[in-house]
Amino acid sequence: MNADTLSPWLRKPLTELLRQRGHAWLLQGPSGLGQYELGLALAAAWLCEQPEESKKEGACGHCPSCHAIQVRTHADLCVLMPEVAMQALGWPLDEKAQADIDDKKRKPSREIRVEAMRDAVGFAQRTSARGLGKVVFVYPAERMNTITANALLKTLEEPVGDVRFVLASEAAWQLLPTIRSRCLGFTLPWPEPGEAHEWLVAQGVPASDAAVLLRAAGGRPSDALRLAAQGQSPKAWGLLPKAMVRGDVSALADHAPAQAIDVLQKLCHDLMATDSGAEPRFFDMADLPPVPPRGALARWSKSLANAAKTAEHPFNAGLMLEALVSEARTTLNSARRRP
Repeated sequence: MNADTLSPWLRKPLTELLRQRGHAWLLQGPSGLGQYELGLALAAAWLCEQPEESKKEGACGHCPSCHAIQVRTHADLCVLMPEVAMQALGWPLDEKAQADIDDKKRKPSREIRVEAMRDAVGFAQRTSARGLGKVVFVYPAERMNTITANALLKTLEEPVGDVRFVLASEAAWQLLPTIRSRCLGFTLPWPEPGEAHEWLVAQGVPASDAAVLLRAAGGRPSDALRLAAQGQSPKAWGLLPKAMVRGDVSALADHAPAQAIDVLQKLCHDLMATDSGAEPRFFDMADLPPVPPRGALARWSKSLANAAKTAEHPFNAGLMLEALVSEARTTLNSARRRP
């Protein structure tokens, strides 16, 4: 991945990172800003076989090393992700993990497994295959549990040989303080609205839809693109708050529980913002229902936060969705009884 293929708001950060020295970076910021994209571009530049003077703005994209990364086979790059993310992004699992999943002995992990981290520690101690050092790329880093993070800690503090680490996180506050303290932090910039809009259009999103989808994603371009890929209709987004007032479950019928909770949290956020005299972030003001009492909104917000912690558990999705919409309807209609 070279600088030309990066999202425009990430090109300057990549150049800045390549100018600095350090063996471990923590790329942090909200989801949808390009942590994975920037982390992989940084790893590719470190491993690129072009002369150093040619790599000041990123990898060349053409040398054997860059090609090996593109086809997911670079011997000096270790990628640590949850297995569900590895599959989604086209990275191969190790043979045993793939066999266990194929044989239905277990489901793909949603966390970075400690076994994978131990393999990465062993990788870090081996000699570089191509002679330009090694890179361990961890994304999203907050998916390391305490055991997995502790397995990384000593190697991160005292790396053996020429190995560098790039950790990319969408929730850096969830990382162990000992992990954060051993990395140089870098916060990703927010793109300008016009820049993000142009990028979405360049990705094939109709110009008439891009503004609404960006708003629905809170200004995060990658999240907006994901909404477009999921078939989110801008018109349906605007109608969703009133559908929740009616208790219309069909408005969220194509959403997984985690996605439905995310939508309802955005609606709750905007109503809280409006109640405080601020502008809504995710919905147009005209699409919002009357604001419920502050206490009702606070209880709803807390309930949604608790639901988000267990959204990936194997509950009955249909019943969970009905419960979520019923709670939303009760909260939103309490506005009519507001003194």
